[in-house]
Amino acid sequence: MSDLLYSEEEEALRAAVRDLLTDHCDTTSVLARAESDAPHDPALWKTLADGMGLAGLLVPEDRGGQGATHREAAVVLEELGRAVAPVPYLTSAVVATEALLACAEGGDLLDGLASGRVIGAVAVGLHTAPGAAFAAVRADGGALHGELTGIADAAVADVLLVPADDGGLYAVTADAVTVTPQTSLDLTRPLARVTLDAAQGRRVGDAEPAVRRALRAGAGLLASEQLGVAEWALTETVRYLKDRKQFNRPVGGFQALKHRLAQLWLEVVNLRAAARAAADALATGEDTDVSVTVAQAYAAPVAVRAAEEALQLHGGLGMTWEHPVHLRLKRAKADSIAYGTAGAHREALADLVDLRAP
Repeated sequence: MSDLLYSEEEEALRAAVRDLLTDHCDTTSVLARAESDAPHDPALWKTLADGMGLAGLLVPEDRGGQGATHREAAVVLEELGRAVAPVPYLTSAVVATEALLACAEGGDLLDGLASGRVIGAVAVGLHTAPGAAFAAVRADGGALHGELTGIADAAVADVLLVPADDGGLYAVTADAVTVTPQTSLDLTRPLARVTLDAAQGRRVGDAEPAVRRALRAGAGLLASEQLGVAEWALTETVRYLKDRKQFNRPVGGFQALKHRLAQLWLEVVNLRAAARAAADALATGEDTDVSVTVAQAYAAPVAVRAAEEALQLHGGLGMTWEHPVHLRLKRAKADSIAYGTAGAHREALADLVDLRAP
């Protein structure tokens, strides 16, 4: 296995993304957007995708991208997770991009995704694990009929990659389908129902290998987003407990709270190791299934616990809508069922390493 520590280039990328998000993705604006009908931030997306070239990290240079690896994409997702940035990076720059990379056709679409000018979404429910069955629509002589639910970021997608019952993956433009918002716990990553009524699509490849590859990359890199959420929760809670005083001393000085924070720190460090291993495995192609599954089996409980501890340890302040901790808790809870639950990944892992329960 290669070195899992962050390289100088990765740290420089992190610093650049964090600076941008500090300036353009503060909590007040994220909250305001979450309460509106348009939670996504198109200006921020344009800066990330077009200005910094981050949408094309996973696309080879000869196909119009940056020719980077999943390790760099993971660093970007850590920072987007910290800020709960309302941009379709995971769904378009990772999942839809990986699906197209597995297809023979659709090079023009890949160019658009890599530049960030086109936003893509794979029309498979966000809850679908990499090895699970996924719904397909009916293909009838080039026209597609059916309904798909739980599609993340469908509301801002320019093109949807739709699996059909003839085994094909079809590129369908957003104006050819009806997108109906669904209630989502995480207001910064909205879900929608996509209805196709004789929608015209262009076959770009075979659905099975493309969707499997896309979901595996999504699951593996989701762990880095969950790491970002958990790190934010831990850092902000430690900062608050140093400032908050009770009985004339900082609350963080009480041993019971020190123990809780120390335990959380250990879990976050372990999560970082698992997330880095998954990103590196996706980049190198070594032990990919096992590394991704381990990361997802571990990530969700840690991210949720970190956000829950942040809520509890901020006391009454943490319970308010104005405080940013609820944004992280909702993202952590929504992420805990995205691309398969931790339990589903543990079951998959048992098969992968031949350790089924007796």
